[in-house]
Amino acid sequence: MESGPVKIYSAEYTPRLRYIAGIILGDILGLQWEVITDRRKLGKHPVINYSPDNLPGSFKINPNSILFEKGIFSKQILISEWKCLPVFFQTASDSDLPFDIFAASFFLVSRYEEYLEFNPDKYGRFPSSSSVAFKNGFLGKPIIDLWAKELAKTFLKRFPTLVFRRNEYNALLTIDTDQPFAYQGKNIFRSIGGLFHYKNSTPVNVSERYRIITKGEKDPFDVFDYMIENIEKNSTDTKFFFPVGDNSKFDKNPSWKNEEYRNLIFKIADKYPVGLHPSFIAGGKGSLVKTEAERLHTVLRKRVSLSRFHFIRLYMPESYNNVLKAGISEDYSMGYPDEPGFRAGIARPYFFYDVSDDKQTNLKLVPFQVMDGTLYDYMKLDPEKSKEVILKLINETRKVGGLFVSIWHNTSLLDNEEWKGWREVFEFIIKNQKP
Repeated sequence: MESGPVKIYSAEYTPRLRYIAGIILGDILGLQWEVITDRRKLGKHPVINYSPDNLPGSFKINPNSILFEKGIFSKQILISEWKCLPVFFQTASDSDLPFDIFAASFFLVSRYEEYLEFNPDKYGRFPSSSSVAFKNGFLGKPIIDLWAKELAKTFLKRFPTLVFRRNEYNALLTIDTDQPFAYQGKNIFRSIGGLFHYKNSTPVNVSERYRIITKGEKDPFDVFDYMIENIEKNSTDTKFFFPVGDNSKFDKNPSWKNEEYRNLIFKIADKYPVGLHPSFIAGGKGSLVKTEAERLHTVLRKRVSLSRFHFIRLYMPESYNNVLKAGISEDYSMGYPDEPGFRAGIARPYFFYDVSDDKQTNLKLVPFQVMDGTLYDYMKLDPEKSKEVILKLINETRKVGGLFVSIWHNTSLLDNEEWKGWREVFEFIIKNQKP
């Protein structure tokens, strides 16, 4: 049995309210909904009273001011508990919810706090430790999805004819190829320079470089056959991201004009969706994103629609606006490089809302929950502890019917002593993330 659309009664119809109602009521709960500012048009529908007025028979949520403001202002965040979940933007006692779920969800999913003043890390990024979620211990939970689930249960007590969508869990493996080759694909001057650099300190590298450059032996960073074998064996949904920026201190990829590198990109793109991995410099210089997207377009001979920033060098809202200007429609950078979890508080794709311009854009954001480098470099976890962290995140995502997304690098799967045990983690995640 289906009911008519849910009517949200509000004194004002704002783009912020429209945006977050679409995510909570539409995307997560699967309801038809409509914002109404004229009480005479409410009709005989389930009504959410998002105003200070009294509407008999409605479900009341006292509104916080954030969805009716224009501009960005510092907010006081006080945490309380509802249904064993942390909540903020508490409401008055006559509200049917003890907090404003629309306002709190907008604050998190729009990354409102990243528009405010903060102490950046050494790369200029917003650190996880500055976030409300980290400070209050709920970064590891898709809190918006969990709030929505509890909201649905509460709705049913008032409106028993409502029918909610059953969201299906899914998983996506994503791979960043920061350094596809150790030696192969580099021009002769870089290769010779590397040979001289390592000549006295590591003679093994000299011999290895020589064999690969002159005799065509397999490059040690080329573990793509291993990756593809495991991906295909487990029918894993996978996307690859390739860098085509100029070489720098933080960008070690071959030239986008290099034939060996182009062949690798072609080989992967023949089987899997391929996106742009904007360079470290492009993260802070918007015009480069478009330049690099055009380079990858030239290589692939087709439009580039996916991206993820190198080093997760993400700045709100400039980075996403630069991606849009480059003609890209989906970005996979929404997650923290230094902590696993749900940066935007949500476990499913959603559209980017530019708070500074107060409008929803057409850029779809696909959040990730964990990255190999986070576990290995930042958290210093061994493979076994990493599996525990990964499994918790998979279970949290599965619980809400969300999309679990992980990031891997080919250089994390080298068959050497430094990365011993990490192939087991890779295979563990592929097997345990299955729907």
